[in-house]
Amino acid sequence: MLGLMVDRNLTERLAAAARSMRSQHDVQGTLQRAVELAPEVIKGCDQAGVSMVRARKRVDTPAATDDVVRRCDQIQYELNEGPCLDAIWHTETVSSADLGNDDRWPTWGHRVSQLGMRSALCFQLFTDQDNLGALNLYSTDLDGFGDDDYENGLALAAHVAVALAAAQEVESLNSAVASRTVIGQAEGILMERYDLQAEEAFAVLRRVSQDSNVKVAEIASDLVRTRQTPGT
Repeated sequence: MLGLMVDRNLTERLAAAARSMRSQHDVQGTLQRAVELAPEVIKGCDQAGVSMVRARKRVDTPAATDDVVRRCDQIQYELNEGPCLDAIWHTETVSSADLGNDDRWPTWGHRVSQLGMRSALCFQLFTDQDNLGALNLYSTDLDGFGDDDYENGLALAAHVAVALAAAQEVESLNSAVASRTVIGQAEGILMERYDLQAEEAFAVLRRVSQDSNVKVAEIASDLVRTRQTPGT
């Protein structure tokens, strides 16, 4: 009976965590809420961060519970060595009970253990289409993560991935709407100034875009901001 109560309590906490993350309306807010929730739902977790891949090459840490996490991750990126990178590129889950004596990352492990991080548990964040990064959990204790932490961390990482993908989709949609709005404003300026139809005004923007190798939205934004006709 006690085990069922514990499981139910965890399920409720994870559900609440998922709702909390999904209530965020931007990627940064979603990531920051995710790392703040990790120590609350993962018993062995003292600190947490998220590593993200940029342009399929560069990796950074956009959200963390503490600067020590950012430092631990930055050392990984500098050395190209560590569990977060392995979780992103190679294995969905990576763990270490003793970072200071782990042969997989001898230089990185020694350095982060001096920063007080003794063990780690990292989960790849992914959707059906893209690998997005990794949720990185750190403990100040040796062998700080148990079997329950692994299962709970896996569940939290799944929620984070879904919430992150949704936030990215919203940001993309908002960006598209904003671009369409400014293009419409630029079309209006051209239509009024040169007595053009909407299709003709957009054709002007597109031609300037092609000739200058600059996106239509940027051409439109410049026109709306300066009120100067493209090419003049």
